[in-house]
Amino acid sequence: MDEFAHVTAQTLPTARRPLLGLTVLVVEDSRFACDALRLLCLRSGARIRRADCLKSARRHLQIYRPSAVIVDMGLPDGSGAELIEELARSVPRVGVLLAISGDAFSEEEAIAAGADGFMLKPLTSLGDFQQAILTRLPADRQPAGPREVPNDVVHPDPVAFRDDLCHAADTLSEGEEEAVIDYVAQFVTGIAISAEDVALARAAKAVTKGRASGRMLNADVVRLNRLMQDRLAEEHAL
Repeated sequence: MDEFAHVTAQTLPTARRPLLGLTVLVVEDSRFACDALRLLCLRSGARIRRADCLKSARRHLQIYRPSAVIVDMGLPDGSGAELIEELARSVPRVGVLLAISGDAFSEEEAIAAGADGFMLKPLTSLGDFQQAILTRLPADRQPAGPREVPNDVVHPDPVAFRDDLCHAADTLSEGEEEAVIDYVAQFVTGIAISAEDVALARAAKAVTKGRASGRMLNADVVRLNRLMQDRLAEEHAL
């Protein structure tokens, strides 16, 4: 079902709600990052649907064709680049296809896979979010007349950050396989960057760097797990 087919006079974009009438599919496993995108869509007039893995996204896309798709580059069942490549080659093609990641080095891979653009976490700027989508929409989906770019920022729910930490800690406790460690490290890096938690991001990146260099990871993994447990015990993480 083509989301553009439902555009009516009541859903035409306006200066204050420039994404009115659009549906955005967010493929993101972090609840914290997804809550930021939910708030950005809400403030912009867009509807949002969420998938937390490649399998869920593909199932959704068999039924609906969203106006825009935002794909996280690191997902629990594979790389977001896989889905981006599939969507870039699909006919008809999705209107706007964007990648998102806390790792700036992922941009080259995303663009090579066929993404129209790349957004770096943390993504909290309403103006940046709207521009990333609007500049890639056809002219007839743009709001009429001049529009002031908002400088507002959104603040995702800290409870969602706690949920992400619980998910990462639980996943790490389930096994020490290399694939599990790799996923937890990249996942925690993303949520830590989104939450602007420098120490946690540094610890997660140390695990990733250690894996890449082939050295022993026990101390790095233990340190990362300890930091996650410390944050779960802190009152501000509740």
